[in-house]
Amino acid sequence: MISRRRLVSVAGLVATAGAACAVVPPAFAGSAGSADTPHLPAPTGPRAVGTTALHMVDTSRADPWVPTRPRELMVSLWYPAVAPGRQRAQYMTAAESAALLTYAGITSVPLDVFSRTRFDAYTDAVPAGAPHSLPLVVLSPGFTKPRSTVTGLAEDLASHGYLVAVVDHTYENVATTFPDGRVASCVACDLPNHDAVFWTKIDQGRADDVSFVLDQLTAAQPRCQAAALIDRNRIAMAGHSAGGSAALPTMVRDPRVRAGIDIDGSTNAAIPATGLSRPFLFLGRQAQYTPGTGGPAATWEHDWPLLTGWKRWILVAGAVHESFTDVALLAEQVGIDSGADLSGERSAAITRAYVRAFFDLHLRNMPQPLLDGASASYPEVSLWSP
Repeated sequence: MISRRRLVSVAGLVATAGAACAVVPPAFAGSAGSADTPHLPAPTGPRAVGTTALHMVDTSRADPWVPTRPRELMVSLWYPAVAPGRQRAQYMTAAESAALLTYAGITSVPLDVFSRTRFDAYTDAVPAGAPHSLPLVVLSPGFTKPRSTVTGLAEDLASHGYLVAVVDHTYENVATTFPDGRVASCVACDLPNHDAVFWTKIDQGRADDVSFVLDQLTAAQPRCQAAALIDRNRIAMAGHSAGGSAALPTMVRDPRVRAGIDIDGSTNAAIPATGLSRPFLFLGRQAQYTPGTGGPAATWEHDWPLLTGWKRWILVAGAVHESFTDVALLAEQVGIDSGADLSGERSAAITRAYVRAFFDLHLRNMPQPLLDGASASYPEVSLWSP
């Protein structure tokens, strides 16, 4: 039985059937043009962006945190659109905003502030592209973080012609809102020992989640219009923190994932002794992931020789852990100090540039000098070869 604290009903959401690709169109609830409204930087690509929320239930698998229930996920699908729509998407629900701030112990701002975040995507935009023509990137957020916290990266990739699926790993983040109004909170957060066994469970569960999402999105007759655009031969994954750590075990177990990025996440899962020959990128904080310094860097150093294909180790000076997500940017806008030396706008620009360069190279075969050495445009960034 799930306690009321962990599964709370929220009124006012549109209920939809729990089909593999049930569409949930959240409306934007913020006030346009308000000076105190948080906002994401505009996407840098030429295309308008659409988004839809998908409710997926894996009836073949018990939830790893609440075994009495099947594994149930919410996924945001971002895609290039023919033209802007009329209905702006909502960044996160008020309940998710409150859960995120409460978990962080922040009381200096209204609890619903992030539900009013402005960004560019629409829920009613028509997808642009021919069937099976666009590469797919799966994004996995950090532990305790809702999927919305990587919206800026997802939206930017979509504006450049990618489909992007962002997965909420239920009971591993502070709040997941379902179509029937339930809000599942972080069961995993309540566990006393976050040891190696715990993080390996996170990795393996997320690998299972991603494979299930790929099954649903690439089915012979996907129920979602945008999913029909996916080129099944061009699929990749990136994640932040625990989501980045999960990229390696996902690639080991699922050959459909052709390339991967770990963004500032210590790794836990074992790579086979034969190695992993598909392209991989480590992108992280200079303060934590400089080779030879021990700590989190030691996990990357362990994996480095086992990555036998194209690989890069890229570090960003002045960044903190949340610099690679929307969290540092939005916190800065509402007066919360993230501790970063880089501004939120600058760290967002760096993350977008290097992540897209990696996917453009490995999913589109477009040469990317940015990944081969120092760049005058990004002096905060350094490439290492341990």
